[in-house]
Parts: sequence; structure tokens; C-alpha cells
Amino acid sequence: MYIYPDNLTAKAMLWLWELRDISIIGVGLLISVLALTQTGIALPLVLTAVYAFLSIRFDGTSILDFLKYAAAFLITKQQFYDWRLES
Repeated sequence: MYIYPDNLTAKAMLWLWELRDISIIGVGLLISVLALTQTGIALPLVLTAVYAFLSIRFDGTSILDFLKYAAAFLITKQQFYDWRLES
């Protein structure tokens, strides 16, 4: 008997990232190291590290998703309040 996680519907994960994020981080690191050694510019390395941090996933939600939800709740989406005076 074989037991598969999430009925084979789960996305492929490696440590705390999806495989798509791992490939983006890998290509970003390659370009960042090339830019750092050839021009001395560290900005691509910083951007890759920020993306790696924001794409960490816990329980199916990444830190970037959480920040998007928080911004939508606090800034972009209108909140509806119903005030009543009950006697």
C-alpha cells in the first residue's frame, strides 16, 4: 500500500520553497554572482535574497502572500462596518 501526500495534488516542494521558486532563486544567484564579480554591483544579490525570503512557504502560504493579504485588508480593499443603535 502506497500513501501519497494530498492525493497527488500538492505542489512539489524542496525545503521551504516550491520547485519553481528554487529555480528562480538559482538563476537569480547565478546572475547575481556574475554581476558582482564583473561589475561589483551587489543589488541583484540583494534582490535575489529578498525574493528568497519572501517566497518561503509555511502551511501553503508564502510570506509574500501574507503581505499581499495584509495590504489588501489594510489599504486596498474597502471594509464595511454596520453601526446600529439598539435600544
